[in-house]
Amino acid sequence: ARPMPSAPDLGPILGSLSGAVIPIAVVLVLALLGLRFARPLVRRILREMLVRQVAEGRERDVTMPEIQKRVDTLEAVVLSVTRIVVAALAVLLILVIFDLTAVIAGLGLLAAAFAFAGQDIVKDYLMGFLIIVENQYYKGDVVTIGGVSGTVEDIALRRTTLRDLDGNVHVISNGDVRMATNRTRLFARVNLGIQVAYATDMDRAIATIDRVGRQLAADPGWADRVLEPPATLRIDELGDSGVTIKVVGMVRAGDQWAVAGEFRRRILVAFAAAGIEIPFPHRVVISRAEPADDRSGPADGSDEDEGSAAGD
Repeated sequence: ARPMPSAPDLGPILGSLSGAVIPIAVVLVLALLGLRFARPLVRRILREMLVRQVAEGRERDVTMPEIQKRVDTLEAVVLSVTRIVVAALAVLLILVIFDLTAVIAGLGLLAAAFAFAGQDIVKDYLMGFLIIVENQYYKGDVVTIGGVSGTVEDIALRRTTLRDLDGNVHVISNGDVRMATNRTRLFARVNLGIQVAYATDMDRAIATIDRVGRQLAADPGWADRVLEPPATLRIDELGDSGVTIKVVGMVRAGDQWAVAGEFRRRILVAFAAAGIEIPFPHRVVISRAEPADDRSGPADGSDEDEGSAAGD
């Protein structure tokens, strides 16, 4: 009979594990504490840094809502990077505790291989870093990216998430962001074209438009949104139905749509009270009468028969 194999000696392995328990526990506790206190610390540092930049004049015309959007955006990105860094350091320290330096070298080669194979992912992360560093847009901004418009709900190093006016969510890889249009940066403009009929007294129409703009800016419910009252800029176009008057004004970022809607409503009321006509397309229909019949007699020839009978 074959001799029974002897059980492996687990003493050295158990001894190394027992000796590593305390260092591993210390590493894990430090990692958890770092993640626990990272959020309030990062938020405080970012807010103080941005407020100091505004106070020193390096960032002009930046409002507190703008600072808050920057803090929210940078906080999310910094915390994401912090989690990755803390987790990687914890894994490396644990490998060092077990004296697995060969495994660490293998992980480095594996990471390099993944980076080479996933060049698009690397590009996404690089572009996400540049978007944040260059202050292109933040969480809460209304932007247009690649023909898609919406509110920025989230920014990460790899992708940007937009929600459009219909509630649809669009996820865009940062590597695909070639041009981004930010519609809510610092301030915005009301840019309207108001048509009036050709027979309108233009001076009267312009005076009415400017008066409505001043009244809107003086209204307590709208005064904090309007930076410069909407006013006439020029006669913009001589169209088929009427004359277009260009009206512009400056408002706080994000309020251009609400202010423009209220301004249009007030213009309708003011024009109706002043008897100023807002034109609409007209169509002129010309009807021509049928030409008269030039024939001298009826088609059945009855006159000729009567004449013949009279002659007889």
